[in-house]
Amino acid sequence: MKDTPKHQGRRKKLADQLAEKGITDQRVLHAIKTVPRHLFLDSSFEDYAYQDQAFPIAANQTISHPFTVAFQSQLLEIAPGDKVLEVGTGSGYQAAVLIEMGAKVYTIERQHELFSITKNLFNKLGYRAKMSFGDGYKGMPAFAPFRKIIVTAGAPYIPEDLLSQLEIGGRMVIPVGDDDQDMILLVRESENDFKRHTFGKFRFVPLLKSKQSGQ
Repeated sequence: MKDTPKHQGRRKKLADQLAEKGITDQRVLHAIKTVPRHLFLDSSFEDYAYQDQAFPIAANQTISHPFTVAFQSQLLEIAPGDKVLEVGTGSGYQAAVLIEMGAKVYTIERQHELFSITKNLFNKLGYRAKMSFGDGYKGMPAFAPFRKIIVTAGAPYIPEDLLSQLEIGGRMVIPVGDDDQDMILLVRESENDFKRHTFGKFRFVPLLKSKQSGQ
């Protein structure tokens, strides 16, 4: 599991490209420069890891475009120490970016194969997150409320369970739709009021329900 100066140079170039595409949060760009994305991919994709592309990972899932990861991270407005729920651990790359930004990450994954692979990878790389295997629609109520919530798969609707786990003043970013999704930002203004913003079309794998859930 090597991270060479060549890899680091490619990450810097990727961060520069994302800045040109509109990513302005310097802490997001620093995290992109820091996290070794090639280690979150199959070794056959190593030479392409720092292109702004999505790639297949285990369990018929994908690792998102770096721009998508950076864009969602920027919308969250992470502050150091923020308690963040991530729905859809996947490869672990998004969680690693949030951890590098200083977030305390709680992440849930319904694909057991991915859960096991990513948990092992985090142990090897030294990333610390509270990982759960279960149904992302239900979130992680035992650890709520969360200051920020990020959903990394396309949801047909906004789950009420997730809304209830967002603290007042908190922000949730979720792609909503079927084939293509609208990137939605929800800001909780009071117990019952959420301010909604929409930020263009993206494409994610579906957010699937699981018969098993747990923390």
